[in-house]
Amino acid sequence: MDGFAQRRTGLRAMRLAISQLACLGRHTVTGLLAVAGRQGRDWSADYRFFSQDRWQPEAMFAPVLSGLLGMIQPAAPFVAAMDDTSLKKTGTHIPGVAYRRDPLSPPFHTNFIRGQRFLQLSGLLAARMAESAAGPARAIPLQFRHVPPVAKPKKSASAEEWKAYRQQCRQQNLSTAAVESIRRLRQDLDARPGGGQRLLVLGVDGSYTNQTVLQNLPERTTLIGRIRKDAKLFYPPTPADQAARGTRRRYGRPAPTPEQLLKDESVPWQEVAAHAAGKVHRFRVKTLGPLLWPKAGPNHPLRLVAIAPVGYRLHAGGRLLYRQPAFLICTDLQLALQSLLQYYLWRWDIEVNHRDEKQAIGVGQAQVRSPLSVERAPAFAVASYAMLLLAGAQAFRTDLASGDLPVPKWRAGRPKQRLTSADLIQQLREELWGDALRDIASHSRHFASVNDPDTKCPEFVPSLPDAVRYAAAGG
Repeated sequence: MDGFAQRRTGLRAMRLAISQLACLGRHTVTGLLAVAGRQGRDWSADYRFFSQDRWQPEAMFAPVLSGLLGMIQPAAPFVAAMDDTSLKKTGTHIPGVAYRRDPLSPPFHTNFIRGQRFLQLSGLLAARMAESAAGPARAIPLQFRHVPPVAKPKKSASAEEWKAYRQQCRQQNLSTAAVESIRRLRQDLDARPGGGQRLLVLGVDGSYTNQTVLQNLPERTTLIGRIRKDAKLFYPPTPADQAARGTRRRYGRPAPTPEQLLKDESVPWQEVAAHAAGKVHRFRVKTLGPLLWPKAGPNHPLRLVAIAPVGYRLHAGGRLLYRQPAFLICTDLQLALQSLLQYYLWRWDIEVNHRDEKQAIGVGQAQVRSPLSVERAPAFAVASYAMLLLAGAQAFRTDLASGDLPVPKWRAGRPKQRLTSADLIQQLREELWGDALRDIASHSRHFASVNDPDTKCPEFVPSLPDAVRYAAAGG
């Protein structure tokens, strides 16, 4: 690609990214065009940006990782979270769309939805108060990969086709994609100044605490994940465990299961302070290690942590209720217990990413069918969202509750933990359209002439009148 084509692609990417964040209606490609005031021009180039132009989604996240590293203390580990999500789709000819379990279905009845499956990895930026003690953190996306399931052959397919299908399922699944994403992040950290010396700490849920992930972790990487309460664990073998003849034993005596450890009165409780759900809680935990788990193999000692249920009240004066206990394993035996628990609790913020991406950013609303577009369009939207979060963190950090905009009166008495994604989007729109809106209020300028092409490049300034008309028309 020559220099002119690269510049043209970069300008188009910047215009679409700003339109993605400032869009007032549905975040389709035509919606982005209307926000930029280009609905009267040829739209084929914007569709070709997703389906044909030569660019990689990974390159969109590269500046985000560099900016995130610059905001973390040099001696601090790089903490990240990983999880998958589904984008609802109704089209029957969209590549990668399949029926999946609906995570929002009620516990007494499992529902199914048609959608695309994506794997996301987000870096966690701690607030200033959390750099030396328990505190909140913000998740900033670093990867967003399309991980479609392997197409299942028909019932009438030959035995060779079914054999190839099973082999492909073992090679292409969420666990293998997770290993590839972790290795890519480790390589990206090593390629940046000062990143190679950082420890990578990754928090995952129970679906990624499995044999494929645990046995393929790269160097200088620690995994913290949930484990079943009935998992079969073992102590490391001792000389007394070895028989006089025969094969050497790789596992020692059976260790308590996570549930048995929770109920074992001989193991003392420890109190650990950690931030969760908007405030600092005192957690009662028990820990045991080193232990061996056959899923991880005999060469990967683990640390088991059992967390007692936390009491809560639905309202002031209500009766005390309890959540379910949690059981964690950690591949680093030397990691401090408070840090271990806090790093895992920070993982919840990736769920906030999923919610904001779908509701505020409109990830998955683009109506595209090209095999390359169905992968690039959602990743491009998430990269735009990541840049917004990084810019907000650089401008306001993650522990400021208000930006430059005045707080509405009905929120004045409500304490706020931090700026939300909606607050950052409002801040961006105020910076883009604030002068135009103030001119409209004072009747000093005509509504249709707020964008002066002589003073600012129209490639970077969304059109306020077209965006309002688009939103009023229902997208």
